[in-house]
Amino acid sequence: MVRVRFAPSPTGSLHLGSALSAVANRRFADEHGGVLLLRIDDTDPERNVPGGERSILQELEWLGIAWDEGPVRQSERRDRHAAAAARLEQHGGAVRERDGSLRFDAERRPTLLRPDGTATYHLASVVDDAELGVTHVVRGKDHLPNTPLQARLARALGYEPPKFLHHGLLVGEDGQKLGKRHGLSALADLREAGIPAEAVRRYLEELGLPRGDVHVDLARIRRLSIDVLKELPDAELAARSGAAVDFAPALRGARDLNEARATARSLAESPAVRLPAEAQPTLERFRELRLRAPARVDAEAARAVVRELKAVGGELRTLRVALTGRDRGPELWAVLVALDRDEALRRIAAALQ
Repeated sequence: MVRVRFAPSPTGSLHLGSALSAVANRRFADEHGGVLLLRIDDTDPERNVPGGERSILQELEWLGIAWDEGPVRQSERRDRHAAAAARLEQHGGAVRERDGSLRFDAERRPTLLRPDGTATYHLASVVDDAELGVTHVVRGKDHLPNTPLQARLARALGYEPPKFLHHGLLVGEDGQKLGKRHGLSALADLREAGIPAEAVRRYLEELGLPRGDVHVDLARIRRLSIDVLKELPDAELAARSGAAVDFAPALRGARDLNEARATARSLAESPAVRLPAEAQPTLERFRELRLRAPARVDAEAARAVVRELKAVGGELRTLRVALTGRDRGPELWAVLVALDRDEALRRIAAALQ
């Protein structure tokens, strides 16, 4: 059976490049009827951050990426790494240094054990991939230089190396690997910017397993964000925006959840506006039309009110300002759906005082 693994280090929020590997591994497992193992590569305490593992789990769940086994922590497999190191020292060409570290007697003699006895990335990954039954390693091409060494290590330990599949990297506009300098590069950044998880996941699914490096297309992610918000059921959109469900139609034009939340707040708060006397005919015509409509109007009835007001010469911009305090925003009919009759008329009266 195909077994793949996603093996992040708990060093902070997952960046998009790591998320691409996670999505690629989930897809590869699904396409081959296989298993995705989540492994936390935490053997380097200097790089680990408090709460790093919990952040990884939460972000994978946010993206909707399920794992079948794990999480397995490499730090809890120290005895297995030490046993493998001992075998390499005895029969596999590894050399013990004066400081207690262990190096592999190969090109550049990479370190396998640190002086404190903890395994480095190379040894821990090879041992855990073999003992946990990983058949395919799907990862970014930045690991290409590691592959020959890890294959040699596996064979020196008597293991058959897994098959390695390397995909292109996500890079910034400068062509360099994504980092903090590139802005919205981590899942935490995108989430804070109000991008829904579904938009991020769709973007990564579209990329698949790119052969070459890919410049992150934030414009595409934002277009997908708009699509996702349009597709969400009213109750779900309202819940994510912290709004009443009646506000949902007014939120659908938002570009992200932050904008939807701002729109919801603007609708919920009474505007502090005073309009000039020339606004009175439009607002009084609207009051007459709104009194004839039900206390709560649906989209069809709201559109009818807007059409009738326009037909009798009403200024729609004036009405919008009276109801929301802004001259731009959601479709006017959606504002009428969000506000019940009493609230709409109260705002009209306040604007005319």
